[in-house]
Amino acid sequence: MSASVLHRSHRRKRSRGFTLIEVMVALAILAIALAAVIEGVTAHVANATYLRDRTLAHWVAMNRAAELQLGSEWPSPGTTKGAALLADHEWFWTVIVYQTGDTHVRRADIEVSNKDGGETLSKVIAYVGQPL
Repeated sequence: MSASVLHRSHRRKRSRGFTLIEVMVALAILAIALAAVIEGVTAHVANATYLRDRTLAHWVAMNRAAELQLGSEWPSPGTTKGAALLADHEWFWTVIVYQTGDTHVRRADIEVSNKDGGETLSKVIAYVGQPL
């Protein structure tokens, strides 16, 4: 074999595949990209959980408002606390009833949290008329 044939054969073997440094750089870029994707997914899941909790808390508040408006007893001014079970979770509500300028209407501020004394996730204001 001539020297030029050996030289070409040797060059072909060297040009196949990636060097270790190229593989390491590619892996570093991939690791950074995956870390960013994981961080984004984590933030999305946390946001979705928060929105789910706010939605369920709002339903609890609206249910409590409906109970006050449809109940046979007229709520007395003052604060009442309680709990409700919705979606296999216990929700804590606080109702503050105020007198209004109309003697036949009272205002009820309803706050709901997922922990007793925790952050308010939903607040609804309802007006309750005196039962006939």
